[in-house]
Amino acid sequence: MATIVDHDSYIRTAPEKFRPLLNHLRTLLREALPDADEIIGYKMPGYRLDGKIVASYAAFSKQVGLYFPALVITEHAEAIAAAGFKSTKTGITFTPREPLPDDLVTLLARSSRQLD
Repeated sequence: MATIVDHDSYIRTAPEKFRPLLNHLRTLLREALPDADEIIGYKMPGYRLDGKIVASYAAFSKQVGLYFPALVITEHAEAIAAAGFKSTKTGITFTPREPLPDDLVTLLARSSRQLD
């Protein structure tokens, strides 16, 4: 497996069917978190503000995951459920066929920057 050093290399080595979705998530997260640093943490692309990882995404064999601090997921559990998705303590998984709505991704990302 290739060494993952940045978001570009992560997306380039992800399954081809997920690359457009990963690029789109990256764009949405960069727009919502313009002052965050792009990092690789826990072998996933992520965004760091003030030394804290505030968002991450990853591709798996059958789905994509989007991750935020647990408090963000908890605070927006109703919006996540209303959009038709289930969440774990820190994330939401979905497929390219049924992606998360852009406005939900943006809401979660902007909420993550509000954490102390």
